[in-house]
Amino acid sequence: MANNEVKKGVTIGVSTEKQEEVVSEVENREFSEEETTNQLRMNEEDFLQGLVEAAEYTEDEEQTANIEIVRPDRKTGEKKVLFCFRVRALSESEYNKCKKKHTKYVRNKALGVKMPEDTDSVKYRANIIYEATVPEDRKKLWDNKDAWEALRSKGKQIMNGLDLIEACLKAGEKDNVIEIIDHLSGYDDNLEEVEDLEETIKN
Repeated sequence: MANNEVKKGVTIGVSTEKQEEVVSEVENREFSEEETTNQLRMNEEDFLQGLVEAAEYTEDEEQTANIEIVRPDRKTGEKKVLFCFRVRALSESEYNKCKKKHTKYVRNKALGVKMPEDTDSVKYRANIIYEATVPEDRKKLWDNKDAWEALRSKGKQIMNGLDLIEACLKAGEKDNVIEIIDHLSGYDDNLEEVEDLEETIKN
């Protein structure tokens, strides 16, 4: 593995120069038992503070991405924005909740427990987009009952927000939106790639 490699927000290794610099600053000293205990306590406090800050950063982070669904006009062929919405990061428990909701389980009689058999990937993907859409935009778009009725009048089977997402977004658009949500959720913390994906959806 290369030195100074960064993978998913984690820095792995340091440069050779840095290692030599650190070694040159190390000196052997004898500490009393009390001094050793104090040193360990200081390190523990640093780690504790780091953990607390990491948790607070996760809770307070409100980074969102703007999604614009852009397609060619049927008459002129010029691209136009049909609608837009904002998505946020999802927690691991929210991802799991979406998956569990759309997974079929069967009971294993021999073990006496339920086992996952199959996940409805279409519903699961729609649910991720629904959950990640900021509440204000979710209410205006996916939970808009006037939109439900308008599409029902055109023969679409719309019963809820997930049905509306399936009806309004193309498969490739869903892929790109979900990839942006994954980026925001820390699976690949690269802001430039998120911006590139936003442009891809527009195009």
